[in-house]
Amino acid sequence: MTKRIFTFRRGAADRTADAAEALGLKGANLALLAALDLPVPPGFTVSTSAWRQVSAQSDMPAEVRAEISAAIKWLEEVTGRQFDGDCPLLLAIRTSARVPMPGLAETVLDLGLNDRTVERVAAELGDLSFAFRSYGRFIEAFSALVYNVDPADFEEIADDERQLRNWTGDEPRTLEEWRSLIARYLAFVEDEVGEALPQTPLEQLYRAIEACFATWRRPVARTFRLAHGIPENAGVAVTVHAMVFNERDEKSGTGRAISRDLSTGQPRLTGEFTPGARDRSQIGGDGKVLDLRALAHPDQRSLFPGDIEALADHVRRLEAHVGDAVEVTFMVGDSELVLLQSGVAKRTAPEAVRVAVRLVGEGLIDEEEAVLRIDPASLEQLLHPTIEHTDDLLPLGKGMPAAPGAATGEIVFSAEAAQAYAAEGRPVILVRTETFPEDIHGMHVADGVVTIRGGTTSHAAVVARGIGKPCVTGAGWLRINRAEGALYASERVLREGDWITIDGSTGEIIQGRASLRPPGLSGDFASLMDFADAARRMRVRTNAETPSEARAARAFGAEGIGLCRTEHMFFDGNRIQVMREMILATDEAGRRAALDRLLPMQRSDFVELFEIMAGQPVTIRLLDPPLHEFLPKGEGEIEDTARQLGIDRAVLCQRIIALKEMNPMLGHRGVRLAISYPEIVETQARAIFEAAIEAGARAGAAVVPEILLPLVSLRKEVDFVRKRIDQVAATVMAERGWKVDYLVGTMIELPRAAVQADTLAEAADFMSVGTNDLTQTVFGISRDDSANFLATYERQGILGRDPFQSVDVEGVGELIALAVEKARRTRPSIAMGVCGEQGGDPASIDFFERVGIDYVSCSPFRVPIARLAAAQSAIRAARLAQSRPRPRG
Repeated sequence: MTKRIFTFRRGAADRTADAAEALGLKGANLALLAALDLPVPPGFTVSTSAWRQVSAQSDMPAEVRAEISAAIKWLEEVTGRQFDGDCPLLLAIRTSARVPMPGLAETVLDLGLNDRTVERVAAELGDLSFAFRSYGRFIEAFSALVYNVDPADFEEIADDERQLRNWTGDEPRTLEEWRSLIARYLAFVEDEVGEALPQTPLEQLYRAIEACFATWRRPVARTFRLAHGIPENAGVAVTVHAMVFNERDEKSGTGRAISRDLSTGQPRLTGEFTPGARDRSQIGGDGKVLDLRALAHPDQRSLFPGDIEALADHVRRLEAHVGDAVEVTFMVGDSELVLLQSGVAKRTAPEAVRVAVRLVGEGLIDEEEAVLRIDPASLEQLLHPTIEHTDDLLPLGKGMPAAPGAATGEIVFSAEAAQAYAAEGRPVILVRTETFPEDIHGMHVADGVVTIRGGTTSHAAVVARGIGKPCVTGAGWLRINRAEGALYASERVLREGDWITIDGSTGEIIQGRASLRPPGLSGDFASLMDFADAARRMRVRTNAETPSEARAARAFGAEGIGLCRTEHMFFDGNRIQVMREMILATDEAGRRAALDRLLPMQRSDFVELFEIMAGQPVTIRLLDPPLHEFLPKGEGEIEDTARQLGIDRAVLCQRIIALKEMNPMLGHRGVRLAISYPEIVETQARAIFEAAIEAGARAGAAVVPEILLPLVSLRKEVDFVRKRIDQVAATVMAERGWKVDYLVGTMIELPRAAVQADTLAEAADFMSVGTNDLTQTVFGISRDDSANFLATYERQGILGRDPFQSVDVEGVGELIALAVEKARRTRPSIAMGVCGEQGGDPASIDFFERVGIDYVSCSPFRVPIARLAAAQSAIRAARLAQSRPRPRG
């Protein structure tokens, strides 16, 4: 027969293999504490199997009632009290599922009180007001749970009774006054719901358990289950235990104890204790919550009504059993200490790292376990400034969290204004409708970026993550009026020069200058990263184009550059005009003349990147975006460009129109540019090889550049471009008398490239999956426009997560897995990497580990996150492999 009731008391507990499944979190927790011989109030749990049986019938079956009644008899024997006798047994009722879940019943205390037992409890305790106050509290809680009565109705009754009888205080003082108030409570319930509140304690218990079971199907609980994939038949359990009078007098109270000082990681009792006496002056002071660290001092122990040394011993034992810092909820009633709940102590990211490393040092856990205990995403708290939230902050609203960290500064509406403000030493937040490549110089000097349009993979988001600047995108409730120099935020108007604060981790935008908490990378953080590096298989590179990005990435442990987007190198003030001169040239000779001027700039860029990476791989992607992105856009910029280049304005406008594409994301870009204008490839290849020779000569060690071809879909495209690269390599090596080893790879960012990866692998030395464009082309979604509807998809449950943030395993992931399998069928040792935004997403990294990706590349400030996530994925994969049965024979 299925077991429905599980009892527990100190030193003994009925338990199952999966206790949380049968007993809920609270029941399982109390059973664990009891089994460890720790002080708990005796009680029992009505399990989820009972819930399933009760839920299938209109009334609680007789056999379930009989088992509950038998459990009460057992509890009466254990406590020496009677459920409805001269020495009343009072109960607390607590509901829980296997995971914390909103919508379930709240705790009901003092069940068992009625018109008879309340006066017996008052006589036993010698406290009339406490007994009747508890009875009133029980009536309110029971009526709310069982009858759905609003507790505020009882407050109105008490106010009316106070005025009618002229109480001398806030509550009744005499037995007559208390009886009158309780009688009105009970009469109200009967009038309101059409039945009397049960006076038989056993019937109270049956009704309360039935009502607790029914909360499983409350709308809030149902919505939570659907959102988190919790089965409908998982069910809920109800734990019943003897009451602890923790609010009665100076010998009582409630507290929370932690086994460690989370600020240092040292094993030491911390937490707080709230005395239970109504007159707090009885216990030394002003009635504030007391610090357990102070109470543990010999001079202060008299302020704690129980045995604080025993409490410290209990939490130490729990920590040793769990292998982690624990947090314990406890109560003291009549000087008797009992534990009600325990769990892993909640902590911030710095505290989590500190404790994990300390536990390794103490030999309580190993390095792999320490790695698994840290949420990779939480490391952002360590890598970026965060906002000090205070009551005086003025939130303006929320956009999309596009690049982590917080910044405060003065509003500017253009890259030029950002530069002007920054030149005066003024911190700025660049606010734009959307950003374009020519805004990069303003983004570099700004402290943060806000855009009205765009999503988490828009131009602003990608660039901001790369340069380590916080960014909020998709703030559609903002409106910029450039003519007025104003930013409209609903009913508020802000001007250029006004201060705002942004949080790129939450999307929050705040009016005014908030205080920021600086990041801190401690020695414990470095130790954790060492643990992670020892465990992971997958390498972690960075996306970087500038020296500052490359140095930041190296400081964060990047193992090379997995994506250098060369187009980002052309947007600085002087270079963009030369780039425009090349684009606007009418023949190849004109283009080569401009490219010759860009060559030394590119070469110096690459030399610096090679030197910073000091022998680590550097993957350089050839020019990718369509050429029109480099051309001027506004009227003023067009006028300036025409004047600087000596071109007639009308001719310039005609050229801009000619280069404009209906769908540039799928247009004349990537390898298609290289085929149309091979002189661009030749110039970039020369810059790469000359830089490799120069950097190698300086370092005294060979530099092996990796050249990446973007937007490839055909084998012949690779052959065409590779031939030019090989020719330039041979020429440069002959000119310099220096041999350069190099690799030429292809990006996998089109579905055709994925399904033809075996053919492409015949011509490519390595492959790098560009998950952003692959996601766009698989879904047919523009990442810059997706913010308009993807949030709705997530709210409606159509998509679990934004596919531009976390890889779509079923669709995009299938193509990635296919590409890996087919490429290695042709060339088993070919290196396969990922260089899209998902390269820094822990869930995506877990998938990449499973399909055999060799390395991921992400923005510099996500490198530690990727290192930790890759280690966790490797550990889980190894443990899964070990758990699988080995084939016989």
